Amino acid sequence: MNLEQALEKLFSLHQFGIKLGLENIQKLLNKLGNPERSIKTIHVAGSNGKGSTASFISSVFMEAKYNTGLYTSPHLIKFNERIRINGEIIPDDFVLKFMNDLNDYIDVHSPTFFELTTAMAFQYFADKKVDIAIIETGLGGRLDATNVLSPLASVITTISEEHTNILGDDLKVIAAEKGGIIKRDSNVILGSIKNEPQKVLIDLAIKRNSQYFLLEKYADYQNDAVLIDIGNEKINISNLPLFGKYQLDNAALAVLTVSVIKPNINNDTILNGLKNVIPNSGIQARYEVYHDKPIVIFDAAHNLDGVKEFLSEFRKRTKDNYRKTVIYGTMKEKNYSSILSELNDNFDEILVTDINHERAASIDEIIYEANISKVKVSALYEPAKYVNEFISGNKPEILVVLGSIYVLGEIKKKLLNN
Repeated sequence: MNLEQALEKLFSLHQFGIKLGLENIQKLLNKLGNPERSIKTIHVAGSNGKGSTASFISSVFMEAKYNTGLYTSPHLIKFNERIRINGEIIPDDFVLKFMNDLNDYIDVHSPTFFELTTAMAFQYFADKKVDIAIIETGLGGRLDATNVLSPLASVITTISEEHTNILGDDLKVIAAEKGGIIKRDSNVILGSIKNEPQKVLIDLAIKRNSQYFLLEKYADYQNDAVLIDIGNEKINISNLPLFGKYQLDNAALAVLTVSVIKPNINNDTILNGLKNVIPNSGIQARYEVYHDKPIVIFDAAHNLDGVKEFLSEFRKRTKDNYRKTVIYGTMKEKNYSSILSELNDNFDEILVTDINHERAASIDEIIYEANISKVKVSALYEPAKYVNEFISGNKPEILVVLGSIYVLGEIKKKLLNN
């Protein structure tokens, strides 16, 4: 296979959908000689903020001169974005060789796209002898393909309703699924999680004899900053390159995680890691100001809690007299009727779009839910063209592209091609 054929084969594995469970990934990793056993890892799960938190952790380790791997999903524009070492994406040559080496295995055993991609990441990190790898879960935790690790720490960012068709619609049940990444005799770092979900996770940590750390015990929020007191010296986090109070939470959780694992990293290095998170990790679509005049913002808020957090920051940063339009696209499993109601309260116009993806909600499906909620929306079939025309108009207006990172990625890819 050449690279194009290899990627086509890899993406064709989406046909096997989501297979929760570890049997397939364990067989695949056994075939590869279990590369996951030779790398030190930090495992990150959560309903919101896990990609940003993983990126902050990775960036701090990079600033401290650790050879650092980062595995996140999904990618925005190019597949290789999912797997990085020291900020550099996995090279095409490695992807091609990996796919060719496993060609016959894939034909016989039919691993899913995510299982094969996870195995590729572990193999790459092992071959390149990373000092540490930050691994983001895909969906859930307990039965996620990444949950074959014995990490130095398990990090859980937030718990909210998402993937209810798979994880359930009870926050305690969702917490138990996310908490499946907690391992025996390890470390557990918990973010902004309250009440029953927090109790579920603490009980799991205690049951597995793991030491747990609650962000609320170490963080002191002061307006647009947070002070982390880790015992030796306080670290003041402010003026992050990623906007929003929720990013303060993510950065604070990252700092606490690093301090638990490597308490000898000095504060200047930690703060430089937070400051350089975008170039170090390649993170995109987190309140990303894609264009300044007129303003175009990309944000991958994909569930109700994430959208509420985005809108809270959006209201702070925008002028009331500007006309506001949002382009929204989502996956089927999201609670998009409630999200549409939130958008309706904050935008003058809602345009809904979709992409060719087996999990994407179609324009007609979104419009159907909007009609039930009595929210006025309009279909948008060429969102990239609309964004380009909006930018050319240069009017005192604001455009937000919001929703699934898959949708945002398709739009951005077309914009870059143009």
